[in-house]
Amino acid sequence: MSDFPRNTIRASELGQFSYCPRAWWLGSVEGRPSSNTAGLEAGTQTHRRHGRGVSLAMALRRAALILILLGVLALIAYVVLRLQVG
Repeated sequence: MSDFPRNTIRASELGQFSYCPRAWWLGSVEGRPSSNTAGLEAGTQTHRRHGRGVSLAMALRRAALILILLGVLALIAYVVLRLQVG
């Protein structure tokens, strides 16, 4: 059902409990499935899209740092060559 250990309390469980303790009990303790499957699926898809966006942002940041490093190395090489020639 979940990748989390059973003793982990998820934010969605806290929200569910604060909204309706009985619904939390039925789902988390008795293991009854939610009747709101469409909403759960929509939330799962939203989290997946967000995760892909975060992964892309991290990859772009890494690429930018590499390009900056290459630029600095190129500048250092240029300065060293100019000092040797002139």
